[in-house]
Amino acid sequence: MKLYNISLGNIRRRKGKMLFLALGLIIGVSTIVTLLAITETMTAEIEERLNKFGANIVMVPRTENLSLNYGGIDVGGVSYEVKEFNQENLARIHTIKNAKNLGIVAPKVLGPVMIDDKKLLLMGVIFDEELALKRWWQKKGIFPTRPDEVLLGASVASVLGLNPGDEIKMGETLFKVTAVLHPTGSSEDNAVIAELGTAQTLLGKPGKISMVEIAAFCRGCPITEVTLQIAEVFPNAKVTAMKQAVMSKMQSIEMFKSFSLGVSILVIGIGALLVMVTMMGSVNERTREIGIFRAIGFRQTHVMQIILLEALALGLFGGILGFVLGNLLAWGIIPLVIKEGIFAGVNYQLGGLCLLMAAALSLLASLYPAFKAGRMDPSDALRAL
Repeated sequence: MKLYNISLGNIRRRKGKMLFLALGLIIGVSTIVTLLAITETMTAEIEERLNKFGANIVMVPRTENLSLNYGGIDVGGVSYEVKEFNQENLARIHTIKNAKNLGIVAPKVLGPVMIDDKKLLLMGVIFDEELALKRWWQKKGIFPTRPDEVLLGASVASVLGLNPGDEIKMGETLFKVTAVLHPTGSSEDNAVIAELGTAQTLLGKPGKISMVEIAAFCRGCPITEVTLQIAEVFPNAKVTAMKQAVMSKMQSIEMFKSFSLGVSILVIGIGALLVMVTMMGSVNERTREIGIFRAIGFRQTHVMQIILLEALALGLFGGILGFVLGNLLAWGIIPLVIKEGIFAGVNYQLGGLCLLMAAALSLLASLYPAFKAGRMDPSDALRAL
């Protein structure tokens, strides 16, 4: 009789106890699979949301002059000539190696404009990109949708005494104020915001870009790598990573990963303990059977192989069923815990790892019971008879 026949026969005879042992592995594996699937979905959701909370890379023309400005206060009283990029060259940013990590690319043109004898800052933007980048903007009115409509910062609206629906004149053109931003505490408070092409025309800067704000997230590499790649394709630009924003993103995601890892280790430990206790109980109950095997000539290694083959079979069974159950649980739970969350699908690579982990866990936890069974004295069986 082959050793594996003895192992399978024992599993069939002790269905209840073996099912209990397999149930421990099923629960352990399914918990890990469910947790990892939920964590992966949550991580993707966090990345998507964090990438909407403003730029983390800023690209401006390189200059040898230093800005005499701190906290919005100019202390030098010196105005340097502002350099610009050619808008047609902006497409090169999507040729970098990590272009897939680029989220929102929001170009801007800046310059002074006269309104009611007051010199104000005009900022030209692509509203679709800018509004996607500045999700925290709150306004009174509606955002501009036409070239002859503008958005006013809170300070500008206060100085000019304007409200949504009023009109302002820039150059020879009348513009309708469609919205006024609530105070943001940033440069937008002091700006008149218009459509990019319109602003370029008013400022006499057709096809020019003053700066570019970029929302990027590099999950598998440092954000500085993306910054360097952008700098390579724009050698005349100063590309700066806002490390505080990036680190905040990284830390948020790492917290979820650490939580997942901690719970997984705990579940694995409990599963291993359950396997070892169950197999020890099985060995103690089979003292007579194991002793007879030893008395009729089975070697220590043969007895160990019988126990380990049982553990391997149950480990594979528990791993397969646990993986299937874990994916079903994740599919049902994700829409409940993550609003608009979608199950990413079955990860077969994770399935293979779970199968190997369940088999290895079952074998490792059964080593001591198998060793104890292999060293059993045949005389114990004779006394049991």
